[in-house]
Amino acid sequence: MTFYRQVGAVPPKRHTQHRDQQGKLYYEELMGEEGFSGDSSLLYHRGLPPAIVDSTVWVLPEQRTYPNHPLRHRHLKLHELFPGERYQDTDMVTGRRLLLGNSDVRISYVVAGTPSPLYRNAIGDELVYIESGSGRVETVFGVLSVHQGHQVLLPRATTHRWLPDSPEPLRAYIIEGSGHITPPKRYLSKYGQLLEHSPYCERDLHGPTEPFQAEGTDVEVLVKHRPAGEIVGTSMVYATHPFDVVGWDGCLYPFTFDIADFEPITGRVHQPPPAHQAFEGNNFVVCNFVPRKVDYHPLSIPVPYYHSNVDSDEIMFYCGGNYEARKGSGIAQGSVSVHPGGYAHGPQPGAYERSIGIEYFDELAVMVDTFHPLQLGEGALACEDDKYAWTWSGRGPSEGWI
Repeated sequence: MTFYRQVGAVPPKRHTQHRDQQGKLYYEELMGEEGFSGDSSLLYHRGLPPAIVDSTVWVLPEQRTYPNHPLRHRHLKLHELFPGERYQDTDMVTGRRLLLGNSDVRISYVVAGTPSPLYRNAIGDELVYIESGSGRVETVFGVLSVHQGHQVLLPRATTHRWLPDSPEPLRAYIIEGSGHITPPKRYLSKYGQLLEHSPYCERDLHGPTEPFQAEGTDVEVLVKHRPAGEIVGTSMVYATHPFDVVGWDGCLYPFTFDIADFEPITGRVHQPPPAHQAFEGNNFVVCNFVPRKVDYHPLSIPVPYYHSNVDSDEIMFYCGGNYEARKGSGIAQGSVSVHPGGYAHGPQPGAYERSIGIEYFDELAVMVDTFHPLQLGEGALACEDDKYAWTWSGRGPSEGWI
């Protein structure tokens, strides 16, 4: 992220004295990527940023993963994970249920109806898609308002908390990187500006507009980290509230992006998934499939051709509209399809033919392609439709093999 912002009170010159009206110094904190060589911001605190008074173990939600073995396509029905009113005591941090993961990326789902604790992911950036509901995210940089369709980018080590504020809960699909999540490099100038052929621009990215100054002592922050490969949690108690920032400036900060502002790239014939790419991380990409006009060649077949992912697993979260290629498979809003590398997938039987002559797709989905195999989390195992793998053939192993 290289779009400069200034929020609140900062001194005219970096690394110089900045004082309150009584003459007390504020404490400058550099939050930066790649050591001192990447994007960064300077934050000015009333209290000392590293001052903690306690550090204890935080037991994370279940983090184990299991191989996709025997290998097959899978359909996860996420709305079954939080039935009825179970969300009322669930928050956006401790209530997450792990769906899929590898050493590069982990994907979770949560339905939250109560405020979360203060939280910081020290492993990597988080990209959170809001499937439904609304709320606010209080961060060390300020407050973000979020609603259905928002993608919320939270840089690594951003202290924050989630507060639902609508009658319905926050339903969220969470992509956690092992590093940073950024716009695709092909859409950036050599100085980091989004280019004219990018499907979105800086005007579509909405960061905090004013500081969120909170007071308090002995404030607990839950931290997720990876000290030796294993993902663990620590509860750190800060002497003063981390949200004591009076001002900041720089190019690293959280922001929201409304998926409705993603401008689809279309063509005379079917466009492959890279045309829908919105973000990239270490060994994975994120694509947005939005309502759009489709192929206008007179002989085009608008749904995807059958394809084998020889280098990647393809994970599609269906979050709105009517997905033409999946009709007849049981997939609906709240579904995730898991198409692993190793063999072909594509439209359901009949969808290939039915799509001929269609001019518009009313569909909404967020796709993650990974370049290392994903394993299954406890959430996936708890909500799998075990009939999906056989929907192309029309019969499963209980009916015998040829």
